Amino acid sequence: MKLVIIGGGSSYSPELISGLIARKDTLAIEDIVLVDVPEGATKLKIIEDFTRRMLKAAGIDWRVSSTLDRFAALKDADYVLTQFRVGQMDARLLDEAIPLTHRMIGQETNGAGGILKAFRTIEVFKGIVADMKAQCPDAWLINFTNPAGMITEAVIRQMGWKRTVGLCNIPVGQERAAREVLETANVSLHHQGVNHFHFHQVWDGEGVERTQEVIQGLYGQAVDNEYTVKNIANLNFNTELLTSLSLLPCDYHRYYFMENEMLDEMLEQFEKGEIRAQQVKAVEESLFKVYADESQVTKPKALEERGGAYYSEVACELVNAIENNTHQLLVVSTQNNGALKELPAEAIVETTCVITAQGPIPLTTPDLPVFARGYLQTIKAMEELTIQAALEGSYDLAYQAFLLNPLIENGAVTGELLQEMLVAHEAHLPQFKQVIASIKATKPELVERVMNLKEELLHV
Repeated sequence: MKLVIIGGGSSYSPELISGLIARKDTLAIEDIVLVDVPEGATKLKIIEDFTRRMLKAAGIDWRVSSTLDRFAALKDADYVLTQFRVGQMDARLLDEAIPLTHRMIGQETNGAGGILKAFRTIEVFKGIVADMKAQCPDAWLINFTNPAGMITEAVIRQMGWKRTVGLCNIPVGQERAAREVLETANVSLHHQGVNHFHFHQVWDGEGVERTQEVIQGLYGQAVDNEYTVKNIANLNFNTELLTSLSLLPCDYHRYYFMENEMLDEMLEQFEKGEIRAQQVKAVEESLFKVYADESQVTKPKALEERGGAYYSEVACELVNAIENNTHQLLVVSTQNNGALKELPAEAIVETTCVITAQGPIPLTTPDLPVFARGYLQTIKAMEELTIQAALEGSYDLAYQAFLLNPLIENGAVTGELLQEMLVAHEAHLPQFKQVIASIKATKPELVERVMNLKEELLHV
């Protein structure tokens, strides 16, 4: 087996390598190729050296290499794992900060930041898919790059790469949380929705539904839920809505169902210069110092603070399940095919699937309550507009996606925010070249404001 990791210089890579090592007896790996862009060359070399030490300490002789030549790396790959960030951490900082200047939630996968990240990332995937068609036409593409659901949909539906599966680490944490509340390892969770906007229910080993107990155990009292992802402020959900739905939420639902509280928290962090992108920058700096230490041969505990806990568990289990046709149940992003009646059959959904050698087979889900159905259909429509805008470089479709996104205020500020973010990310949005040129020619004050903010945040 040959695995190619695009975004190999990511701080997440040791998590992935650790998971592969744990499955050395079931995955016949021969080659691991780490790929990155020139801006990430230094980190890529550190990860390559660290990977070699990890494998040596585990007594494994897999070949490891790194390269900036993606096309060459993909030759005869069996699995291609994508885990990159276009524009690196500076782009995330802009995704979070610019909406906050308008008192709107700034987040890397939700709201305006998530839409702009999709614009940048979908453009890059055009090249990845073209390279794969030429170099490894039978490979599986396993996508962890956010916004994972929209990227997976663009790749499967618009770019035609059917052997694609999107994944997220959140459902793993939710399963662990349910086990802890119910004090049993024998639980069954069923997820339905889309990436970062899904609901789930819980059953025990006797087939008894225990969703309400888990709601109360996790959110019915003022206690920290240790399984909340590190990227999201751990504010306690109001159980009134969850109880009425008898559904458990995704961590990202806090942005929708607790918008004011989350915004206040983020604005306070912004004023202190401590928004999540700035925190992650500091975490990454410390992580790479550890990775570069030649005495380090296992992934450090501090990696969990990066926000990728359980990544290796889901990513490596997915590869293992496809490769060995295990029929394991995993929560992934895949084509709906009628499993969720609330969404079109061709839509990409995140739901519980049986994983086979032919890919995921989604399990049929029960009808969602009207509240959840309405919200989900709005989110999916926004995703569809975002994907089409990204592919066509269409300002009109981008504007419609902004208007439909629940975290973006409607009015004159909607277009202003969109234009600011397009200008801010100009270097990574070639498909919007004409649109951005028009904005720069007609809105000099807006452009100046963006440039001043970039100088303040990025010191450029």
